[in-house]
Amino acid sequence: MAPRTFVIGAGMAGLACAVRLASLGRVVEVLESASHAGGRCRSYFDDNLGRRIDNGNHLLLSGNSATLSYLSEVGAAGLLAGPDRAEFAFFDLERRAGWTIRPTAGRLPWWILAPSRRVPGTRARDYLRAARLAGAGPSQTVAEILDDGGPLYRCFWHPFALAVMNTDPEEASAALLWPVVRETLGRGEAAYRPRIARVGLSESLVDPALAYLSSRGADIGFGRRVRGLERTGDRVTAIDLGDREMAVGEEDSVVLAVPAGVCASLLPNLVVPTEFRAILNVHFRIAGAPPAGPSMVGLVGGMAQWLFCRQDVVSVTVSAADAIEGPPEQIAGRIWAEISQVLGCCGTQTPSFRVVKEKRATFAQTPEQTRRRPPTRTSWRNLVLAGDWTDTGLPATIEGAVRSGTKAAEAVIELSEGP
Repeated sequence: MAPRTFVIGAGMAGLACAVRLASLGRVVEVLESASHAGGRCRSYFDDNLGRRIDNGNHLLLSGNSATLSYLSEVGAAGLLAGPDRAEFAFFDLERRAGWTIRPTAGRLPWWILAPSRRVPGTRARDYLRAARLAGAGPSQTVAEILDDGGPLYRCFWHPFALAVMNTDPEEASAALLWPVVRETLGRGEAAYRPRIARVGLSESLVDPALAYLSSRGADIGFGRRVRGLERTGDRVTAIDLGDREMAVGEEDSVVLAVPAGVCASLLPNLVVPTEFRAILNVHFRIAGAPPAGPSMVGLVGGMAQWLFCRQDVVSVTVSAADAIEGPPEQIAGRIWAEISQVLGCCGTQTPSFRVVKEKRATFAQTPEQTRRRPPTRTSWRNLVLAGDWTDTGLPATIEGAVRSGTKAAEAVIELSEGP
């Protein structure tokens, strides 16, 4: 029998790992405790709205090379939608004023010289402050580096960093934000064009991967919760599923692509992040014609942070939302009062809604918690880790999750090839 790789977890990290291994002709078996794949990155039909919605709003950028490669491999490269040019609309809820950042084409940011293309009230030299992120120390926060008290930080860097890190910039790691800036904003306009799922997250990012894996003979099992790992010496020798054990052969390997807390329960001595931050998403179904204007708007000065419009469903995302509590009706009503002034076409009466709060959406991306991210390889020679909480060099985003899965697959290949 050919060597197998057991991929435990079918979130984005696990899928990316399995796809990479399958593309190289490896035998893959995926074990997922839930009844679906994708983890937080999935779509489902909501009875209250009568519409299929995404679990949360996930924005990709055209410079997210790992995710784009993954989509290309599974034949889903055309399932993302976005403008031909990078444009970012913003609205200040306190001042009731909107603007759009319109970068110029090419790698050099000539657009910062044009007042009509940049954040109102900012100067060209304000944007150069971002270069300080490159020299950020391991203990410095985003606010320490970028907050100069001016409008650029309040109206761009703060919402940008909050969305990327899901951690308040006052405590978020500046060193962890830098790779995102370098790989997107730092590469010119063509690298930071916004991209969203054309239909839904499952249809674009998950279902094509499952179809790809099935076509290559991968075994994908749902409802298979791993209870433990049997280890002998420096190897994992069996996977405990509660009702049975799966033997791990001498040439087999195991990839743990599960949340940090689950991984720590299976490997008690492993150091992992222990603090987490919530993400709140509120979906509304509106009556009448869809709102005109951009499909995505950044919001400043209120509870709502990002507004996404897709036909008759508008959704709001609030990052680092741990402090937002209360009845769903109260939360939805407050957010609708904010975004109705942006939409301008849907009235003030709160429409049908769905509030989704994920309390442990990502690990807290503070300097201290970032230092707790483990590497891909472990002390067991046939066991590797994957997940956006591992040491990918990126924040806990879809791109980070996919990159971690790819790294895990590469580690498996290295293990099989020997020293």
